[in-house]
Amino acid sequence: MDKADIIKELRESIGMNRREFCDYFDIPYRTVTEWERDMRHAPDYVVRLLEYYIRMTTKKEKRNVSVIKDMYGNNIVMINDVVFKGKRGINWDDVEEYLRNYVGDFYSIAESDEIVYIGSDLPDEYAHSDYTSKLKGTKAKAKANAASGLPELISIASNMSYTENDEIKHRKDAKYGWYKYESRFALPVFGSDGEVERYNVFHAAMIFRHAKNGKKYLYDVINVKKETSILFRSEDVTQ
Repeated sequence: MDKADIIKELRESIGMNRREFCDYFDIPYRTVTEWERDMRHAPDYVVRLLEYYIRMTTKKEKRNVSVIKDMYGNNIVMINDVVFKGKRGINWDDVEEYLRNYVGDFYSIAESDEIVYIGSDLPDEYAHSDYTSKLKGTKAKAKANAASGLPELISIASNMSYTENDEIKHRKDAKYGWYKYESRFALPVFGSDGEVERYNVFHAAMIFRHAKNGKKYLYDVINVKKETSILFRSEDVTQ
């Protein structure tokens, strides 16, 4: 696909005509017209910025996620929509495809201000790791749906621990070791009438690899465990 088609597709993906697109992004109408007619080529960095902004905007619109504190002061990522239901089990290929939307993004851990990147290895590892393959029932559903709250789960990650890398296969992508953080999220439980009866809270470990290039990447989410207490019921949640 050439740049002219890419620009037009990006514009149409957010339902804007050419004038609306130009006004929204503050780009001269003539410039966009010439881009789309292949009379001029948009700079590569402009195309990348437009792609990134539109992808992030669309992603935010599709996600119904927020962060609140429980009665003990713990940050909880509230994932209000259950995307992956899987009555006969989770289709992890669908989860992998969903996670590809994050590749190339980066987020900040609030506790340390560290930047964490999403690499191209995450979707496959998250969906098809040995840990994931052993998950059943509630835990499988919890990990699958945690995918829609990854930016927030990274943001509230806390209680870091470090382990050196001793695996030859990870001598480059985790050259400077592994970091494990804790995070929590909640998923709604629906009654027969379709209304939220309560929220189940889960604790999980987020694994980050420190690569040869000096960047940290999210590698997987493991040790998903349901909290023993039900902290949220429908009447307690206002968000």
